[in-house]
Formats: sequence, C-alpha cells, structure tokens
Amino acid sequence: MVTAAGAARGYFMKWSIKFATVAGIELKIHLTFVIFLAWVAFTYYASGGQQAAISGTLFVVLLFACVVLHELGHALAARHYGIRTPDITLLPIGGVARLERIPEDPRQELVIAVAGPLVNVVIAAVLFLVLHRSAGAVIRTAGTAGGSIPDKLALVNVMLVLFNLIPAFPMDGGRVLRALLAMRMRYARATHIAAKVGQALAMVFGIAGLFLNPFLVFIAVFVYLGAGQEAALAQLKDVSIGVPVSEAMVTDLRKLPASARVDDTAHTALRSAQREFPVMDEEDHVLGVLTRGDIIKALRHGHGGEPVSEFMHCTKATVGPEATLDDAFSKMQQSGCPALPVIDHSGHLVGILTPEHVGEMMTIRSLDGGKSSWRPAA
Repeated sequence: MVTAAGAARGYFMKWSIKFATVAGIELKIHLTFVIFLAWVAFTYYASGGQQAAISGTLFVVLLFACVVLHELGHALAARHYGIRTPDITLLPIGGVARLERIPEDPRQELVIAVAGPLVNVVIAAVLFLVLHRSAGAVIRTAGTAGGSIPDKLALVNVMLVLFNLIPAFPMDGGRVLRALLAMRMRYARATHIAAKVGQALAMVFGIAGLFLNPFLVFIAVFVYLGAGQEAALAQLKDVSIGVPVSEAMVTDLRKLPASARVDDTAHTALRSAQREFPVMDEEDHVLGVLTRGDIIKALRHGHGGEPVSEFMHCTKATVGPEATLDDAFSKMQQSGCPALPVIDHSGHLVGILTPEHVGEMMTIRSLDGGKSSWRPAA
C-alpha cells in the first residue's frame, strides 16, 4: 500500500520500531505486527508442537519479506520521479510505504501503484521456475496440508497481486483506478469516484465477513475509512488550489522562548485556545512547534521542569503568506510538522498554518462557492 506522509504519520509512526534501513528507507515493525507474529507462533504450537510453530512462524516471516519487497517496489518507482519514501511500516494487514507526497501526474501515480504488485508477480514467477512445476500445479499443492513453504509462498504472492489490485483505497488497485480516471477528469472528481467504489466494495467485504471470515470485517473497516480519508484529502486539496496562505493562517499567536519550562507553558496553554505554539530562539527565529499534546506528554512523564525545546517538533520548513495552500500542504506533509510557520520577506513570523484551521476555512469556502474571505481566530 502507498500513502502520503501527512495522512499516515499519526497512526503508523506510533508504536513502530525501526529494524533496518534499505536504500535510505527506514523499515519499521508496528507493535501490532509483533503481537500478530506471537499469536501465529502460539496457534501453530498449540496445534502441532514446536516444529509446527517454527515452520509456521518462518512462513509468516518470509511472507512479510515479500511484502517488504512489494513496498520497496513502490518506493523505488517513486524515487524515479523524485519522490522520497521516509519509511515502510509492517502491519498485520500488510505494509505501508509512506511517500512524502502523491504525484500530481496520474501517469506517475499509475506507475508507482503498479510497481508493488509487479514485484509479487516476479517473485511468484521465480518460485514457479525454481519448483519446476506449472503455476496450476504449485497452487493446487499449496492448498493441501503437504504443501511446502515455497509452494505456499508462490500461492500467497499470486493472492497478494489479486488482493492489491482490488479497486479500493488504500490498496494499490484504488490508486490505479484513480490514476486512470484522473487522465480524463479532475483529480478530485476521480478520487471521489474511486473512493465511492472502494467504500461499496468495503460494504461487500463486511457483509461477506459476517458469514465467511471475521477478518474480512476488519479489512472492510480499514478500506472504508481509508477510502473516505483519501476522498476528503483530495477534496481539500482541490478547493485549496490558488488560495493564499494568508487567508488561512492564524495571526494572533502566543510564542514561546526555547528556554521556557514545560510546566510554565502549560499555564499559558490553559489561558489560550491556541493548540500549536511556535518556539523561538533568542533572535526571534522559529526553531520548532510545540503542541498541547507534547506538553501533556512531557508533564505525564515528569518533565515539567525541562525546557520546551526538548519536546518540540523541530522544523526547517516554512512558508510565505503569499504562497498557495496546495504548496503549503506539500511542505507540511514532507516535514511531518503539526503546524507550518508563516514567515514574511523580512524573516519575521507573521502567522502559523494548521490543518484544523485550513479544514475549517476550506469547508466554508466549499459551502459558499469560494466567495468568502475568512480569517481564523487563534
């Protein structure tokens, strides 16, 4: 699966453990995957003893090695177009390649989306050649109790290709469908149609899961929410084209010196509706952004007496008030910062851009046809 950095950061970055780096891309395991692996080992051990547990766990590890190669396929295709992939995270439902941005050219998105499944096609073809049997014979053997690990891996890679090409976000097939539609219509409209198709298929998965396999219900929820989020992001981006940052930035700001103590900052936060605070150095230059969540987390761990600079989100990404919101979104996704400082030509902080205020402004503009000039409160 492929996702934009900003959309995935919240969930996938939490509880993820880095275990390797390949071609500058961090490979991470989500905690839920570790739990899943332990559950697999226990299940096999309970049914067949130690040897079954070792064999079953080895198969799952090799399966997810194929998933990593699948995601690397996406990442390397994206790199060809100058798009960086900060990390790949393994989850029980598969892998997620977190691209710094999704390409605006639908042809590029099509190539990136297809690159992952093509890796699984190559893996399956190699396994078929190594086993010296036809694809049909290998697949039939893999479905029996006597099927070997190579047989099962060949079958699973075929299934990964078919599953990922289902036209539903956030799977690769949803992006393929969106890319093909975007070649003939506006990006937002193509995303809306692809998302609706994905949500319809999710409902089918959910109903089937009630009668066949409860895991399908879990997949249905994941697909439905992923499709909805993708559609919302595309609509937001479409409405924001050409809108200057100055229309959405917060200008009534409380700034924090880097040396301020966390517990003192907590009192400042309580007296303000502001949720993101720019942290400044002695020369009044922005060092980073501190959120209410950062303050609470620091206090919870007993760090109230330490400076806020230890807990802020460091960022070198800034934007000018005359820049457009769609450009600002790209910078926000690439930096991973919860808010983007707005700097004027003289280098002074004149505001801050947050997803929440932008969302509110875009909602108002979409409802009144873009006539309003709206200024958010702090």
